[in-house]
Amino acid sequence: MTRKPKPVKDSFVSMTELVLPNDTNTLNNLMGGRMMHLMDVAAAISAQRHSNRIVVTASVDNVSFREGIKLGSVITLEAQVTRAFSSSMEVHIDVWSEDIPSGTKVKSNEAFFTFVAVDQSGRPIDVPDAVPETATEQALFDGALRRRQLRLVLGGRMAPQEATELKALFDLVAQAAEDDTAS
Repeated sequence: MTRKPKPVKDSFVSMTELVLPNDTNTLNNLMGGRMMHLMDVAAAISAQRHSNRIVVTASVDNVSFREGIKLGSVITLEAQVTRAFSSSMEVHIDVWSEDIPSGTKVKSNEAFFTFVAVDQSGRPIDVPDAVPETATEQALFDGALRRRQLRLVLGGRMAPQEATELKALFDLVAQAAEDDTAS
């Protein structure tokens, strides 16, 4: 059964946490595992909002820790579904760290998580299509198929020659390199 498409904005989640002593390492920075936990929770809520189903984490793309997040900082996680496939959804997460006394706010983390919607027996179930409405949402939506194919190829679930979106991207890069060489 195909479900009615939903705007991606309906899946938006904003979660705010205060970094407390129990969340930090010996350098008084937020522990990476704690950050991953918070990201997984925010992304799961986003996927549940989109699908109205139970969801399970299927994959996590590269999570880079750009800035250490200090004890006492306020972190805000923003998550939103970028695209839905048959039973899976890609969710983009931004993490912002704020030092309220100094008035500084920096983006500290970003990642893509993939969730699969499941029924009560744990079997994958169809999810609604995601409908982008802004230029940013459209750009994330457009890149989602390439990211999905890359995940599947790296996970051994798709043959590289079947990754048509990736092949098209590499063909464009090769053509641009040839054009630069010719000029």
